[in-house]
Parts: sequence; C-alpha cells; structure tokens
Amino acid sequence: KVSLSQYKGKWVVLYFYPKDMSSGCTIEAHNFQRDLSKYDALNAVVLGVSLDTVESHKTFCTKDSLTFKLLADPNHKVIDAYGVPIASRGDNKFAQRDTFLISPAGKIVKVWEVKDIQGHSDEVLAAIAAEKK
Repeated sequence: KVSLSQYKGKWVVLYFYPKDMSSGCTIEAHNFQRDLSKYDALNAVVLGVSLDTVESHKTFCTKDSLTFKLLADPNHKVIDAYGVPIASRGDNKFAQRDTFLISPAGKIVKVWEVKDIQGHSDEVLAAIAAEKK
C-alpha cells in the first residue's frame, strides 16, 4: 500500500501507463530509471501506475532493473480518482499515458497527456526545475 502522504515534502511524479513490458512503456520506464539521480537531486520521487498486477510489476522491475515503485491498480481506483481514461482492446484494458506532477504540498501543478515518450522524463525534470524557481 502506498499513499501520497508518505511523500509529503517531496515532488511526486505520478505517471500512468498502459502495460508492463510493452515497447513504449519500457522506453518510458527506462528513461525515468536513467534520470532517477536527477529526480533525487530535485527532491522528487517517481511512481508508475497501471492496471497490471503486482506479479506483473515484479517481473517488469526485475527484467528491466527498475528500482522505483510501480503500483498495481487492477481495479482502477487510483486511475479513476485521477480521471485517467481507460482504453479497451478486446478483453484487455489499458490506462492512458498521463503524468501528474504533485508539489511537496500535495497539489497537482502540471498534467501531461504524454505524446513524446522518449522526451517525457526530460519534460518532467524541466517542469520541476521551473516550479522550484
């Protein structure tokens, strides 16, 4: 169980993504992982959320050496709470790729409907740096 209150006083990058181990989601996760030291320097944490299970997340983290938290939301409670759209393909459901930047005071200060997967981590880092000024 994870709650935003655990991160009070820190920037939180809460990113929603469609599917563990899919190509776009792997690129996005790798870029966040690559930049973790930059997030640490900005007093920020990265949390990923998808409809996948805890077991799927464990496999993804192990396979791809991800050290930040991936949160399982198979009942889409968090996804619904943030208003993230869900798409369906057959019986499979996927969260839209959206990111929320939450201030140390717990307020959402920026939202992205992510289109540029490759450059997204850089966008988020720039936004945190701009907000801190």
